[in-house]
Amino acid sequence: FGITSASVMFAVNPVNSYRSTQDFAPKSTPLSASDSKTMALKSKEATFGESSDHALVQACSQGDRQAFRELYRRHHQKVRSTLFRLCDGADLDDLVQDVFLKAWKGLAGFRQSAQFSTWLYRITVNVATDSRRQLAQRRDRQHYFSTSEQLEDMMDGAVSQSHNTSALQNLHYQDLVHRALATLRDDHRFVLVMHDLEDMPQKEIAEILQIPVGTVKSRLFHARGAVRQFLQAQGVEL
Repeated sequence: FGITSASVMFAVNPVNSYRSTQDFAPKSTPLSASDSKTMALKSKEATFGESSDHALVQACSQGDRQAFRELYRRHHQKVRSTLFRLCDGADLDDLVQDVFLKAWKGLAGFRQSAQFSTWLYRITVNVATDSRRQLAQRRDRQHYFSTSEQLEDMMDGAVSQSHNTSALQNLHYQDLVHRALATLRDDHRFVLVMHDLEDMPQKEIAEILQIPVGTVKSRLFHARGAVRQFLQAQGVEL
């Protein structure tokens, strides 16, 4: 009937039987101090990942550097992209670092009623303005994109002629856009980059630059017209 000595023993004394089977189970290894610390950090990171910018800023104000790392993770890509388009990629890594260093040092003066991203991008614009001022005498600065490296990558391996042609055209257009941006006044360029290339709403741009929304619209109109005129002069059909 399928009755075994083990089943009989369990029926008679289930506690002792349970203990005897546990003797054969693998023993769990206690976590080391470093493992416990790692798990605690991961748990904290997960918590911060669900926190609002406002909550993270409050944690930063109490000296929590991990909260600031989360703010950096959320915003550094857009800060980097904005700086690239405002400064043509010159000293990009240093500029990004400068923005977040200024943000960390300035958190004590941050108004809790303000939006962190707006405050951060205001710092970004200020850093970009300082950088462009320092580079004003170096108008022949190199473009961020290296044409020779791009061509090398495209020609590497067996790629079709049509693919090469498409990539060359794209590279040429990117270069034209950067040259067009370089012809703009700084105030026009900043508005165009933030609105048309970084998808920021006009109201937020006005808050960042501390100017009326109407001024944002005016600068955007003139910047678009100047870029359109430059591209048409280069033979680009719009």
